[in-house]
Amino acid sequence: MTNIAGYDVFNGDADGICALIQLRMVEPRDSYLITGVKRNIELLKNVQAGVGDRVTVLDVSMDKNHRHLQRILSNGADVFYIDHHYAGTIPESTSLTPLINESADVCTSLLVNQYLHGAYPGWAVVGAFGDNLKKSARGLAKSLDISSYQLSLLEKLGTYINYNSYGTHIGELLFHPAKLYQLIAHYEDPLDFITDSQEEYEKLETLYNNDLQLAKTAEAIMIKAHIAIYRLPDEAWARRVGGVFSNYLANNNPDRAHAVLTSKPNGNFLVSVRAPLNNKHGASALCRQFPTGGGRETAAGINDLALELLNDFVSKFERTYEYSAVMKQDTLIMEYNPTIEELND
Repeated sequence: MTNIAGYDVFNGDADGICALIQLRMVEPRDSYLITGVKRNIELLKNVQAGVGDRVTVLDVSMDKNHRHLQRILSNGADVFYIDHHYAGTIPESTSLTPLINESADVCTSLLVNQYLHGAYPGWAVVGAFGDNLKKSARGLAKSLDISSYQLSLLEKLGTYINYNSYGTHIGELLFHPAKLYQLIAHYEDPLDFITDSQEEYEKLETLYNNDLQLAKTAEAIMIKAHIAIYRLPDEAWARRVGGVFSNYLANNNPDRAHAVLTSKPNGNFLVSVRAPLNNKHGASALCRQFPTGGGRETAAGINDLALELLNDFVSKFERTYEYSAVMKQDTLIMEYNPTIEELND
């Protein structure tokens, strides 16, 4: 073993990776990298830190890691925690420095950018694009001396890094998130990474485009004026693309809430929920009503929605978004209410 006494715990998506890049550019540190697929939220269970150890946690729900966080603090480690997901009760400890902001237009990369007084805003822009916070990303990008074409490259990079994080296990990803972080961590400017690493960039781009084209043929099992539910099959490509497909749907229908159900081998569903971009609320509260659910106001999910809870989810999804828009007298586009038996065919 080495003398490393630091742990960098980060979500394997674009926001988590870009947040850590910024932080370690300014505050270099030899640390153990603790990460995984995007839905692997309970990352602090892998941290065995004690007195003298420093733990940095980025873009990981405190609520889902509360028990492990308490253990780490009790063992005497210092914890710096930056996140924008639902946090629950924040422990009171002099060893904990929390920077939590659950606002709908904020992500961890933007919080780190603020903490570092704008040291590496390019990476914050990439992280924000990865979390589908396009307005926030473009707002920050105004401080950069880049062209509209270069801005589009940052948006693509954020989308592709985020896409790489989805899957039920590491084997379904193109790059292990820790390896992808190590590939790009020494680039102060994300545009330089794109230029110098064309092979890796193009691999991400090609697989993303192939999977998204498959997702565009997905079965729509319910479409109304303000809600839509899509179903993807039990396939590796579907698990990879489910989250970014949800973002794609949200961007193309900003007044509509979307849920993407991906079938699992156990007969249950992996669920991605996106609130309407023009009405960013409710996704986290909705998903937290179900076991393995969580997220943030704009985007949330359920890792394993039991088949017998499917109709309950659909009902609550409708109540959260469709019923709140009744006063607008929207026209019904199409309605189909599937039974559990039909969805299980």
